[in-house]
Amino acid sequence: MKIAQLQQQQQQQQQQQNNQQQQLQQQALSNQQSQVTSHQQQQQEKLGVAGVSVEGSMSNSFRGNDQNSGSSSKTLIMYGSDGSGALASPSNPLADIDRFVEDGSLDDNVESFLSHDDTDARDTVGRCMDVSKGFSFSEFSCIRASTSKVVCCHFSPDGKLLASAGHEKKAVLWNMDNLKAKGSLEEHSFLITDVRFSPNSTRLATSSFDRTVKVWDADNPNYTLRTFSGHTGSVMSLDFHPNNEDLICSCDGESEVRYWSVNQGACTRYFKGGMSQVRFQPRLGRYLAAAAENVVSIFDVETGTCLHSLQRHTKPVHSVCWDAKGNYVASVSEDSVRVWNLGSGGDGECVHELNCSGNKFHSCVFHPKYQSLLVIGCYQSLELWNMAENKSMTIPAHDGLIAALAASEATGMVASASHDKSVKLWK
Repeated sequence: MKIAQLQQQQQQQQQQQNNQQQQLQQQALSNQQSQVTSHQQQQQEKLGVAGVSVEGSMSNSFRGNDQNSGSSSKTLIMYGSDGSGALASPSNPLADIDRFVEDGSLDDNVESFLSHDDTDARDTVGRCMDVSKGFSFSEFSCIRASTSKVVCCHFSPDGKLLASAGHEKKAVLWNMDNLKAKGSLEEHSFLITDVRFSPNSTRLATSSFDRTVKVWDADNPNYTLRTFSGHTGSVMSLDFHPNNEDLICSCDGESEVRYWSVNQGACTRYFKGGMSQVRFQPRLGRYLAAAAENVVSIFDVETGTCLHSLQRHTKPVHSVCWDAKGNYVASVSEDSVRVWNLGSGGDGECVHELNCSGNKFHSCVFHPKYQSLLVIGCYQSLELWNMAENKSMTIPAHDGLIAALAASEATGMVASASHDKSVKLWK
């Protein structure tokens, strides 16, 4: 009987020792996890100051994919075809960020983002280009362009000048050789909404809330060549025809589109259908894309007939842009980007879609060298969307809304104009 009691006591003591050991192990593990979590938070805070963080995910569905761009003002995200939202390496995300920041391997990651082994269709939107020689997209310079919000910018045809304008009521010409101001255009009485260079001359034009369109000579910007009046609402956008340098188009907040003759100094046609932005088809100039509310209308330039009414957006369209060959037009609303086929064999069908559930979209431009890459301006960040692979990368860019984007085929540069009063150059 005593032997049995002794054995029972020994078993109880052994069980108590095991329990104590397990508690000590759990406590040690908890402390270690707490230290790791604290270290990760410190690293994230440090990287946030440096302007880089990781977040978000992306569905890989080709149409209607949900993208969480995130609400953070500074993000750098690589989305993979697996929809994981992870950077290229499957290892620790913080280690990946450190690697990108420290050893400059971001360019390699962008090349991976764009590469596609089996296709070489540089001229076709929606199919990836050959980037075997490498691809980079990084900030080249920052111009403190204004004392107020900058809302528009555009390169001259040769890429030697950049015009920027906005709430300061004047447009500034920047010399791209030394990034210094060449001159300013200062005759508008209210904020300037759009600025565009003529594709075939030294002329440029501005539109304004003062209900006028003004034409200038970049070689002598001290006074206007023409002032066009006639709009009943604030003029929101304008564009030069690519072949007929005498023709300018503009639209106002009342959805009225007007054609102007520079030589005659008069309006030659007006019709309804454009409110937020108008852009002529590059090179050929057969079509005019005009955005009004949530519809993009494609007009025949000669007849003024509406050929296509592109109606897939559910919110107002802020921006439209054509690819360099004039076969595709992209349209941007705050929650989605859509690309429409208007080239040979195209009938205005939507061929690509990118949906946003976080950082709202606002502006867009096709990359000047890689036409299957669309650059999208958001709040504080740029979105690089490779339509061929349906991959998206977010790059921290500004401290405010990116209101406009411009691209130069001559230099390969992209310009971003922001409400943070600056214009940044990317290459």
